[in-house]
Amino acid sequence: MGQALGCVQVDQSTVAMKEKFGKFSKVLEPGCHCMPWCFGYQNAGSLSLRVQQLDVRCETKTKDNVFVIVVASVQYRAMVEKASDAFYKLSNTKAQIQAYVFDVIRASVPKLELDAVFEQKNDIAKGVEDELEKAMSAYGWEIVQTLIVDIEPDAHVKRSMNEINAASRLRLATSEKAEAEKILQIKKAEGEAESKYLSGLGVARQRQAIVDGLRDSVLAFSENVHGTSAKEVMDMIMVTQYFDTLKEIGASSKSSAVFVPHGPGAVRDIATQIRDGLLQAEASK
Repeated sequence: MGQALGCVQVDQSTVAMKEKFGKFSKVLEPGCHCMPWCFGYQNAGSLSLRVQQLDVRCETKTKDNVFVIVVASVQYRAMVEKASDAFYKLSNTKAQIQAYVFDVIRASVPKLELDAVFEQKNDIAKGVEDELEKAMSAYGWEIVQTLIVDIEPDAHVKRSMNEINAASRLRLATSEKAEAEKILQIKKAEGEAESKYLSGLGVARQRQAIVDGLRDSVLAFSENVHGTSAKEVMDMIMVTQYFDTLKEIGASSKSSAVFVPHGPGAVRDIATQIRDGLLQAEASK
């Protein structure tokens, strides 16, 4: 109805191309415009000024011969000051952008190994954006932003990478476990050595105390009872200790039968052994 009356409405964020007898005349901005068809004016079409997005999937090969699919997301829009170029110069804008994306990605990714592709995806995106900006600005299109949103290696390569990563982590865990067990063994050995050392010190001090007690007893008895020798005093002490031991064995209610040699010869043997131990202890000081 509006076209029949010579009026055209252009929506917001959109421009229209006004032609006169098939020749471009003017860019119509949003609003209502008079376009009398009887004078040869017509609306050739409209052009959106909104930001559009194009996702491009490009398959290529890396430097280490791994096939990957790189997904690039290109955001672009028509420039108002060059709206006529954007409308008339390109017949298929998306195909043109896709061709430039393919060209840049397939020129840059084969120079990098697979790990480097993941690490330098921002550099790849910047290269695609610069190339598109330089090429598409001449046709009235502005590249807002270019992103590498996904890098998909071949399924077999991806599985192999996961297996390598799992094996590496398992090897690290095994190494850490072995190191922990080693530390436990070392600490256990150090503890046992310290325990034996302290036990040895305790036994040595106990024996030293026994020797010191016997020596003090012998000296005290010799001083108080004149005419007795150290050997006689030691024999008497041994006999006394011998009978005290027999008494304790017999008095214990939980003890079983114990057979011990008894007689003067046995007492002499015990006294000799203790005396030899006393002399050795004195010599070791």
